[in-house]
Amino acid sequence: MPQGTTSGFERLIRFEDNNTQEQWGNLSEEPKGSSLKGASVELLSGSLQQGFTKTGKQGTVAKLLTPVPPTGIVPCIGVNYRHHAEEANLPIPTRPVVFTKPPDALTASYEDVHVHPEVTKQLDYEGELTVVIGKDAKNVSATNALDHVLGYTVGNDISARDYQIPASVCGGQFCYAKSFDQFAPVGPCIVSSNIIKDPQQLTYYTKVNGMIRQQTSTSDMVWSVAEIIEHLSRGTTLRAGTFIMTGTPSGVGLFMKPPQFLQDGDVVEIGIENIGVLQNRIVFD
Repeated sequence: MPQGTTSGFERLIRFEDNNTQEQWGNLSEEPKGSSLKGASVELLSGSLQQGFTKTGKQGTVAKLLTPVPPTGIVPCIGVNYRHHAEEANLPIPTRPVVFTKPPDALTASYEDVHVHPEVTKQLDYEGELTVVIGKDAKNVSATNALDHVLGYTVGNDISARDYQIPASVCGGQFCYAKSFDQFAPVGPCIVSSNIIKDPQQLTYYTKVNGMIRQQTSTSDMVWSVAEIIEHLSRGTTLRAGTFIMTGTPSGVGLFMKPPQFLQDGDVVEIGIENIGVLQNRIVFD
């Protein structure tokens, strides 16, 4: 049985056209650093539940949206890269470290991320491979976990470190520091699992204002995508359309010497091989 759900697309986008109508589109090639505004794309009919079909028609992108609508919580995995664990001086976990973000944390590529004045002091980036579930999954084994994957996109687990650490501030819980509106940018597209056969062999980078901060391969993951899905679906239903952020590599601003946190106007760019570029500007309100 082939891995992944039957997709009917190569690279799925969701967008508003010039009439502000929401549309599904298909990209035949990887979008490399373009907002796609004004681009002509192949239109798709269908939905996550019904599947997608190419219509043979073209549409024009006026505004890029998150690749699929927010459907619920965003499960996230912490300390999932060996080199990141080393830079943080943390032990390799015996099970995946899980926290969540709410649906309102999701925002699209090329959207400005607006930050509340009280969470600007230690604002950090975390570039992450992000998995999108294509059909409801519960009690899935790692052996067939990738059969439930719609595809892969790029994510940024934005974090307010001064609300995350130390434990006296957060009680050992990560959620609050990572759950503000727009703190989970995703996009620009979902690449079909028919194209990305092995999510553990992807290279990617994170740049801030054009300077590389993170550079890695997903082969450095402690827990594979399949193992993450098995763990998250244990006794729990992962709904179709769920975004799963799979952890960040070394190079976050917190552990630079001295620390390098995000500032007003900074542009964060995360590019993953075969997927494309997620880009957002940070705006302090």
